[in-house]
Amino acid sequence: MTAVLPLIYDLDPDGIAALMGELGQPGYRAGQLLQALYVDLVASADEITTFSKTLRARLAERVVFSHLDPALTLDSTDGHTTKTLFKLPDGEAIETVLMRYRDRSTLCISSQAGCAMGCVFCATGQMGFRRNLTRGQIVEQVVFYARRMLADGHRPTNIVLMGMGEPFHNYDATLEAIDILNHPDAMNLGARRFTISTVGLIPAIRRFTAENRQVNLAVSLHAATDEARAAMLPINDRYPLGDLIPACRDYVAATGRRITFEWALIRDVNDSVEEAARLARLLAGLICHVNVIPLNPTGGYAGEATTAERAEAFRNTLESSGITCTIRIRRGIDIAAGCGQLATREAD
Repeated sequence: MTAVLPLIYDLDPDGIAALMGELGQPGYRAGQLLQALYVDLVASADEITTFSKTLRARLAERVVFSHLDPALTLDSTDGHTTKTLFKLPDGEAIETVLMRYRDRSTLCISSQAGCAMGCVFCATGQMGFRRNLTRGQIVEQVVFYARRMLADGHRPTNIVLMGMGEPFHNYDATLEAIDILNHPDAMNLGARRFTISTVGLIPAIRRFTAENRQVNLAVSLHAATDEARAAMLPINDRYPLGDLIPACRDYVAATGRRITFEWALIRDVNDSVEEAARLARLLAGLICHVNVIPLNPTGGYAGEATTAERAEAFRNTLESSGITCTIRIRRGIDIAAGCGQLATREAD
């Protein structure tokens, strides 16, 4: 049986230095390799022009430079959104989405193939959990798109862990990937350029709080009562609002950082002004921001997106209570840009 070579993006800077040492190379070679990987964005050992042909060949015998096979890439008709379906070596599929804005380019990346959380309106939740990604498979999504964008003189400015999977269900690999991308000798993306979105895994939130990172935290809320939230997010049965919101308050108190709450507005389910008022009471006094977005439809859920008028009334209700709120524009509807939608089709 042929041995599977390690993915080079699974190596942090210390791992890169160790690899160069094993190859009998001086210390500066590690810096050259990091430069090649994260600045020059090489796609193979052959492209590392600072290495001799012999060293390139020896490196290619030790590691592979990709686990992501881009099976399908779609561009939205408005030109603002691009989505890629990647196949992994074991046949699993994940997705990455690039969203272009006037002042930034945001990558929405995956942390798992599938998801165990079972949120009813989410295509990834509907497909179930397949496996965790390695830190290198998380990192490579960013490198892949950075390479694509380099031709236009651009780089990703923001990274959101809001793609397939629950990032805190794959805590170590997720934070290790962020550490690599944040490292000054690697991609050097500022910590505040990252946002982790969780459905509310309280032990992970408390661990994240204790680490006092500068990475942004977002919590998918979607309802202001346990009964309504449990109907959409089964995890609420294990981690109800009475425990989740205090954990969020403790995060803000310990870090001094604002927390974001995500809310998919579903017509006649959670988009009323009464629900907004309940949410305002739940979050009273908390340094936070609420992102609302009309539901991105999926085949496995019958709910519909709210109307623009109801979304505006929802926002106005929150803001009249002193809670800032942004209505997010749905992106890439024509290319199934909601997380898991392409992978779900692939699995069917």
